[in-house]
Amino acid sequence: MATNAELTARREAATPRGVSVAYPVYAEKALNAELWDVEGNRFVDFAGGIAVLNVGHRHPKVIAAVKEQLDHFTHTAYQVAPYEGYVALAERLNALAPFKGPAKTVFFTTGAEATENAVKISRAHTGRSAVIAFTGAFHGRTMMTMAMTGKTLPYKRKFGPLPNEVFHVPFPNELHGVSVADSLRALEFLFRADVEPARVACIIIEPVQGEGGFYPAPKELLEALRAICDEHGIVLVADEVQTGFARTGKIFGIEHSGVEPDLVTVAKSLGGGFPISGVIGKAPIMDAADPGGIGGTYAGSPISCAAALAVLDVIAEEKLLDRANAIGERIKARVAKINTRNDTVPVTAIRGPGAMIGFDIVKSGGGYEPDAEATKRVTAEALKAGLILLSCGVYANVIRVLVPLTVSDAVLDEGLDKLETALAAAYQGA
Repeated sequence: MATNAELTARREAATPRGVSVAYPVYAEKALNAELWDVEGNRFVDFAGGIAVLNVGHRHPKVIAAVKEQLDHFTHTAYQVAPYEGYVALAERLNALAPFKGPAKTVFFTTGAEATENAVKISRAHTGRSAVIAFTGAFHGRTMMTMAMTGKTLPYKRKFGPLPNEVFHVPFPNELHGVSVADSLRALEFLFRADVEPARVACIIIEPVQGEGGFYPAPKELLEALRAICDEHGIVLVADEVQTGFARTGKIFGIEHSGVEPDLVTVAKSLGGGFPISGVIGKAPIMDAADPGGIGGTYAGSPISCAAALAVLDVIAEEKLLDRANAIGERIKARVAKINTRNDTVPVTAIRGPGAMIGFDIVKSGGGYEPDAEATKRVTAEALKAGLILLSCGVYANVIRVLVPLTVSDAVLDEGLDKLETALAAAYQGA
């Protein structure tokens, strides 16, 4: 089998520069929260396939469901010859929808498809065109979702012009000097200066920002957005692509606020490693598009539907909502303890509902000066220690933890030991 270095050379020759990888480590096998590379090195996985593996790598129940489906058929295209798995999964998600009243669900393949189709559905329902999103948001890499994403680098550079009538409001973050009042004032200015509320189809927000830095949306903001949407007939979209399916200690992250959205976009951990996404919404809104207006050739793949039904079973049977909360408290307590040392890179703002944990790397304790270079050193040292760890944030200084919720306490503690080693080694390497 090829080595990591050999595969890197082949990758650089075969794939474009825009397809980047976090580490020059090539996976050979994985199980639950552990991964082995082609050279036999073992890693604790704190990335979870970027929030895809809440039930871990190769959960036996998911694999068994997929194998059973493979014995029947792999693909028909739901709009040609429908199948029970699609309907059964829609029924399960409708029952879990974080809003009152009848719900309906449509499936796609990727998170970007889900968020883009949420815009299409909102436009069909309202007869309006404008979209409001937030700075720091990530909604995808298609042209529409790239326009909605609130980070220019690396997502927008060289790819313009972007679709118009997409507007951004500052995301409230006290660390960055933006309050909820500031965000709502900016929205008021936007309504007066650029787009009147009667032209806005939807407002889309992540209950906890993902790429933007794992910052939870304040409850006061979500409540205010709900009131504004109700007043002006605007659709409120909760982007739960990264927060959904037990990661935050709830099925959906917005449930922490008590605010009911109109549409919910889902993907990532719904499929347990198999590609599937969807939009769950209030039935009258979901019915607004004409027949054939939403869907896709691989949308709601029968294999992925089988996997997703198993994922929902695992979440319930293994009590992963409670497990997420327990894991999160364990991680936050350990990081806080590490931060009492005087020989590790300083961190601040240890946060996150459930097991969606983030913390900021800063240049000195007690202050807030983002340190992107130290953050790079932390992730690099983590890999040397045998830990797969990701960063994010508008200043590239946030460490995010997305360990599978099925992780054992022993492997979780081992990963936290490796994280401490990385934070200390990054300090020494300054």
